[in-house]
Amino acid sequence: MKKVGSLIMSDVNLSIVHHGNAGNVRQAALAFAESSLLYELITTLAYNPNAPIWGYLDLLPSRLKSFILNELSKRTWTVKDKKISTYPWYEILRLFLLRTKLNKFYGLTTEQIGNWGFVLLDRQVALHHLRNLSAIYSYEDIAAITFEKAKKNGIYCLYDLPIPFYQTTRRIMQEEAERFPSLKHGIQAINEPNWKLKRKEREVELADHIFVASSVTQKSLTDAGINPNNISVLPYGAPIDTFQPQPKSDDCFRVMFSGRFSPLKGIHYLLQAWQRLKFKNAQLVFIGQNGFPQGWLEQQYSSLYHHIPSVSHFLLNQYYSQASILVLPSLIDGFGLVVVEAMSCGIPVIVTVNTGASDIITNGVEGFIIPIRDVEALKEKLEWCYYHPQELAEMGRAARRKAEELNWGIYRQRLASRVQEVLNYLNI
Repeated sequence: MKKVGSLIMSDVNLSIVHHGNAGNVRQAALAFAESSLLYELITTLAYNPNAPIWGYLDLLPSRLKSFILNELSKRTWTVKDKKISTYPWYEILRLFLLRTKLNKFYGLTTEQIGNWGFVLLDRQVALHHLRNLSAIYSYEDIAAITFEKAKKNGIYCLYDLPIPFYQTTRRIMQEEAERFPSLKHGIQAINEPNWKLKRKEREVELADHIFVASSVTQKSLTDAGINPNNISVLPYGAPIDTFQPQPKSDDCFRVMFSGRFSPLKGIHYLLQAWQRLKFKNAQLVFIGQNGFPQGWLEQQYSSLYHHIPSVSHFLLNQYYSQASILVLPSLIDGFGLVVVEAMSCGIPVIVTVNTGASDIITNGVEGFIIPIRDVEALKEKLEWCYYHPQELAEMGRAARRKAEELNWGIYRQRLASRVQEVLNYLNI
């Protein structure tokens, strides 16, 4: 047993809820397990490769089996000997509808299917998982019903917001829609239903404490009237064990973006800058799904970039290592885990001031911080990188050193300690 302040950690029963298992969520669950805080993990689908049920996959055609295993591998949890409750059928149905495109046949958008699943999971947690708890730790869009009931039962509500609060994102993206009217229908942030926005507002109202990864997200909450004393800023860690520097195999100046590229990510400004540069022996690479309206990028910039629609996460290290620099030109972003992945590989980065990763970058040391929508600044920094390969290589080494200072182990320790301090303050 470990004692912090007036409370013994083993006296705390905390459950964590999430519909998937993004890297930051896995690390939070592991932090609570390591510190004896975790009572239960509640999710949609948790893959245990040793479970007998998955043996039946051998009966399927090899191609289908490979696809299913690839999807399941993304739902592997590392919390051992802890209670895990799952609600897998919705997630299986969601994946089936999207992969077969039957959702379009039924007139259902990806967002509608996702929203349905969020509410279902929220209801299940409220109905079945609030017994014997001190606190519940949940995330955006899946906490409103749970927090309502938890409050009535004297359970403290801890809220994790990985991205900026919707009001800030909505304002910035409405401005973008005015700049580029043809992008309006492809900007999810300005097309979300009012009932969903009300749920988001209710979640932050009910939260006893909110955990965020950056000052960008913190400001979005204080701008919305949230007491700054009820917000803790804990930057995410870097995966220095799984992402490491590797030799670059050529001398091509390669600029990389990783993730779902959309108007929110500011990709169109990066393309404008790249179009003006006309470098020799250079390549702009986008890895991830295209979130722009169909045909929008192709009509204007089809010959400027190389698109790789999907890469397994464990192969990303190889792609980062072939890049000269990673660029995240987001208009608004909570943090950007791709930044610390690239830094772990010894790749310098260019980020905007509205990207939470700017909290961990020293401008001119591990990379550059630029204003949003600033094509000229992007052009100037990329030009500097192109003509200063030795200095850029040193930036990459500095990026790796900074990543080592911000590893996930440190993040887990800070998160568990801060949660403990908050619970002590709330006098559980």
